[in-house]
Amino acid sequence: QVRVLEPGGGSGQPGGSLKLSCVVSGTTSMMEGMGWYRQSPGKERELVAGISRGGMRRYGDAVSGRFHISRDNAKNLVELQMNDLEPEDTSVYYCCAGTGGVNDWGQGSRVTVYS
Repeated sequence: QVRVLEPGGGSGQPGGSLKLSCVVSGTTSMMEGMGWYRQSPGKERELVAGISRGGMRRYGDAVSGRFHISRDNAKNLVELQMNDLEPEDTSVYYCCAGTGGVNDWGQGSRVTVYS
């Protein structure tokens, strides 16, 4: 069974940095896309960052220029470097990995940026 493990998360201060990681296990397939969405109470789910097998990156408007996503295709590993943190970055971040039209989701990692 495919599992998406995201042991990341944590707390930080405005202007600081955090790093999230996500690993897909239970498959030998290279995921077509990997990345994170986040959702906060009272807000809609929004894209944080995504990266394709070919290294094409996409960022949500709220994090563009501050976050950087990368991946290791051989390990089905994706990492999100979060810089210049803002209080608005506080949310639950959900790792997502998919291929062939099927998406698998992680349990979610809580990120808190103190205001």
